[in-house]
Amino acid sequence: MNNIISLSLLSVVALAVSCSKPEQAKETESQSKGNSLHLSDEQLQTIGLQLGKIETRKISNPIRVNGMLDVPPQNMVTIAAPMGGFVKHTELLQGMYIKQGQVVAILEHQDYIQLQQEYLDSKTQLEFQELEYKRQQELAGENVNAAKVLQQAQSNYFSAKAKEEGLRARLKMIGLSAEAIQKDGIKSIINITTPIAGYVTEVNVNRGKFVNSADVMFKIVDTEHLHAEAQVFEKDLMKLRIGQTMKLVLANEKDERIATVYLIGKEISAERTVRVHCHLEKEDPLLIPGMYFTATIETDGSPVPALPEAAVVSFDGVSYVFIQKTKNEFSWIEVETGISQSGFTHVVLPEGFDRNTAVVTQGAYALLSLLKNSEE
Repeated sequence: MNNIISLSLLSVVALAVSCSKPEQAKETESQSKGNSLHLSDEQLQTIGLQLGKIETRKISNPIRVNGMLDVPPQNMVTIAAPMGGFVKHTELLQGMYIKQGQVVAILEHQDYIQLQQEYLDSKTQLEFQELEYKRQQELAGENVNAAKVLQQAQSNYFSAKAKEEGLRARLKMIGLSAEAIQKDGIKSIINITTPIAGYVTEVNVNRGKFVNSADVMFKIVDTEHLHAEAQVFEKDLMKLRIGQTMKLVLANEKDERIATVYLIGKEISAERTVRVHCHLEKEDPLLIPGMYFTATIETDGSPVPALPEAAVVSFDGVSYVFIQKTKNEFSWIEVETGISQSGFTHVVLPEGFDRNTAVVTQGAYALLSLLKNSEE
């Protein structure tokens, strides 16, 4: 009889335990209702939720631009013949590096001989007219000659002097020295030199070719001070400031290069763009003018409501944030997002949203997963 009573008591206890287990399991499961999600204390601890509030941060809206590398005008030179002639000698090829003052071509022509001859004649005439003028001054001092004779001598002297100075300047333009001509005699050739050091980018002559003073013989570029020339659309012009940072990526590279806005153009092109001149932070001898790039110019930020990037979740192309309603209850609300910067995202909140509401800043994706699993 006692055995029967003991078996009955054990059956009752087992039934009670079996009935209590589902209730305990329910307490550890998340429950969802609409846009709300209820979590147990154990789930809160497991997920490791962190809460925060909407912050006001300065987030800039960068300007996206295109452009190409270029050199300032003073670092690019077009070489032409100061006086027409035949190319007697040149060794330049595209891509060659040449030093400042180096001879790039030798020209030959009979006009060079004639110009030097005219100068030597004018030099002789000047010396004669100078002596005659001084002689007439002495005679005039002794009242021997008439004033008219002195005036004529003076006119001839200054005329000869002007002619000599003009021919001397013409000789200098073609690279000849008047003193060297008087000492070494007349030459039939002239040397063409480069005023800057740099790389040859264009060669348009060969030996024996006749070149006029208007013909472009060579183009030389000094790539030591390359700059980035960006095209900014008219709508973004008011955001630009001198000194802003530009991050550019060349067409054949992946790494960013840093530049600084140095000048902003004052003319709008037919494409409604403005040229912006930027200086590269680091010089690179491997870069050449004409390389294209894409870039972003960092503009001054404006105060906007923002949350950490981890607080914003995306589902079906829509952005959401989770807010805390009670200790264990959370709900999600739809928001619009803007620019992300330094780990924070600009959020456009619903009308009437209380900025003091606690927002989930860490663990939002875990809540989204629990919410969708509970609905299923």
